[in-house]
Amino acid sequence: MADHRPCTARNETPLERADRNFGELLQELRVTQTGVQILFAFLLTLAFTQRFPSLDSFQRATYVTTLLLAVVAAALFTAPAALHRSLFQRGAKARIVQVSSRLATVGMGVLVLAFTGSVLLVVDVTTGRTGGVAAGTATLLVCLGLWWLLPRLVWRAGRAEEHVTQEPHAAPRRPHREPLRPRATARPGVAPREPSARLR
Repeated sequence: MADHRPCTARNETPLERADRNFGELLQELRVTQTGVQILFAFLLTLAFTQRFPSLDSFQRATYVTTLLLAVVAAALFTAPAALHRSLFQRGAKARIVQVSSRLATVGMGVLVLAFTGSVLLVVDVTTGRTGGVAAGTATLLVCLGLWWLLPRLVWRAGRAEEHVTQEPHAAPRRPHREPLRPRATARPGVAPREPSARLR
């Protein structure tokens, strides 16, 4: 019965929320899988080019490492679909979403390394070892900045805005009132003063 109670501001049940999250995750994986497929196809065809036999040992090691990283990234990004198919209609949608999110996160990290290795290899072959290392390092920093640092900065900025909007408003100032002066009391033996003619 608890699975049918709303649990978010969207007035969703936990099952509806899991379905929405899994759909959003699949949309993200479609974007990343396109990049992995292009990279993997490039690496496969590279081994059959005429210049490939002339690569030195470092370049060959970089190629093999990058190819394996691309395979691992592709496997991680396709694992959520296989997981969903294996556990289909077994009441494990929330668990599927949780595990699939972790697989996608690891896959993004592996994809960063695959991008770095591919750029390192291509620039090393075309311009030299120094240029290849510099280009690979720049690729790694750019990916880390956009995929890891930027989301955290956006999250921190959003939290700061929420904190500012939730602060209580300053209490309104009370109107200034003149202090009340006590009335003068008549002294013994002294007649009270007559009111002024202006006040009569």
